[in-house]
Amino acid sequence: TRETSFVEKMKKTGKNIIVFYGSQTGTAEEFANRLSKDAQRYGMKGMVADPEEYSMGELSRLSEINNSLAIFCMATYGEGDPTDNAQDFYDWLQENDDEDLSGLNYTVFGLGNKTYEHYNAMGKYVDKRLEELGATRIFDLGLGDDDGNLEEDFISWREQFWPAVCEHFGVEASGDESSIRQYELQEHPDINMNKVYTGEIGRLKSFEVQKPPYDSKNPFLAPVTVNRKLNKAGDRHLMHLELDITGSKIRYESGDHVAVFPTNDSALVNKLGQILGVDLDVVISLNNLDEESNKKHPFPCPTTYRTALTHYLDITHPPRTNVLYELAQYASDPKDQENMRKMASSSPEGKALYQNWVLDASRNILAVLEDMPSLRPPIDHLCELLPRLQARYYSIASSSKVHPNSIHICAVVVEYETKTGRVNKGVATNWLKNKLITDNGHKSTVPMYIRKSQFRLPFKATNPVIMVGPGTGIAPFMGFIQERGWLKQQGKEVGETVLYFGCRHKNEDYIYQEELEDAERNGVLTKLNVAFSRDQDHKVYVQHHLKKNKEHVWKLIHTDNAHIYICGDARNMAKDVQTAFCEIAEELGGMTHTQAVDYIKKLMTKGRYSQDVWS
Repeated sequence: TRETSFVEKMKKTGKNIIVFYGSQTGTAEEFANRLSKDAQRYGMKGMVADPEEYSMGELSRLSEINNSLAIFCMATYGEGDPTDNAQDFYDWLQENDDEDLSGLNYTVFGLGNKTYEHYNAMGKYVDKRLEELGATRIFDLGLGDDDGNLEEDFISWREQFWPAVCEHFGVEASGDESSIRQYELQEHPDINMNKVYTGEIGRLKSFEVQKPPYDSKNPFLAPVTVNRKLNKAGDRHLMHLELDITGSKIRYESGDHVAVFPTNDSALVNKLGQILGVDLDVVISLNNLDEESNKKHPFPCPTTYRTALTHYLDITHPPRTNVLYELAQYASDPKDQENMRKMASSSPEGKALYQNWVLDASRNILAVLEDMPSLRPPIDHLCELLPRLQARYYSIASSSKVHPNSIHICAVVVEYETKTGRVNKGVATNWLKNKLITDNGHKSTVPMYIRKSQFRLPFKATNPVIMVGPGTGIAPFMGFIQERGWLKQQGKEVGETVLYFGCRHKNEDYIYQEELEDAERNGVLTKLNVAFSRDQDHKVYVQHHLKKNKEHVWKLIHTDNAHIYICGDARNMAKDVQTAFCEIAEELGGMTHTQAVDYIKKLMTKGRYSQDVWS
């Protein structure tokens, strides 16, 4: 049985720093690992912990350990929500008012994104709540903004955090700046291939023998039954896929998200093998040097380098500074070494170099190796340092009332040219685009699971709904429209159903045009408003149509209790649309600007204004 007391585990293994993470896409977990590794440099010993695996009521006992400290790396997900793995911890914090944490030393680093309404809500809450329960904050809350440069925010915070810890505990840095390996390489020359992972996420052979229930640790292999291009013209590729979930016992509701586990482009993997001069089909394990750690391997082992680089590791995102820092020692040119270490420092010059050479140039690890011929690290160290390849979330474009055994996805293929003249391709969308219905007589499958969301049709079918979803933001509304149609067929009285959709050109990317016009003809959609942004000399967007129909919109909201839904781009569209709703409330509700902003915020709190947005 697994030890659920982190205090006992720390005592047993001589640790005094524990780093908890709330992570949805792996970044907070990555930051937690880096902080735990840092502790060694200060003669302290750290361990990383997933709050889901331990009993968090033990926080009050941490003071039994000398010079102890709890660090929390907490990401915010969705509309200011905790990540899945921190949900129980969040509930515990909210419910336990009489908890006494007076002996607990803590600090929090939050991961968020300023384009969202509830910026860093989880980090802020944990920081405030621990103090309310009597704990001692030994360093200020750090806030990372993924809309800016999250990596830089983290480095700057960490740079000031450690000196504060040293001062608080009266310890000194050992000055050991060298790279510390976390895993050791083991090769398996004569292994039975039945014991080798080939891309499974959880259990060995879980893709051959599938057993419900299906979730993030045990995805279902869903056959692709439809894969068609939606747009008639233009240089983008918008696509509609259907996944078959027959016999899986998977249930979903319209508004939920489907998570898929993509694989990297084999051409990219082969190039990495070539440039590092490695046989990618060697079977290996990377074993944690800390035998007490819950994390035995950085990814499922034993496996081959090819499988790791294809299924388990993220090789397309620009590498984070710690990767550059740790790989610097392998550059034979001292200038390259210096630049790599500089990029990982918090000096203004180093930050600018990283921003410019890595981020703005969108250089992935292969591009870094190609443009630094002196850098040829051992592949096992590279695999230890690269982050895990993450599942991608898509808003489901169908209703389970109409399609109980099928999940629809609507997405746009990501492909762009970088400043260095390379073509970068989105991992998941290019992989999905190439999922033919049958591949050499075999069915193409997609490893997937469902993530529940708060994006739900009103409980009462008679409530009107206003849906705003330009581009692929229309996805969940295809499900909503199917569902309202189904309710009508059941003889239910259904309120007004209004859609504001937008695209570039009517004859190019007006996706789902037939379905939407049918729904309008059948009275399922009571009003279909489409903005074609580029079909005239001035841009026309969904918010312009909202303003044009302001009287109708205001009546639905203020008199008829309408629910508002917004899906799509967070950075511009969601903000502009919210501003439009505020202006309508101001103008037709006779409110001041502040009152109108409050009015919309109240709709959010009441669950009548929901967003499913991404940036």
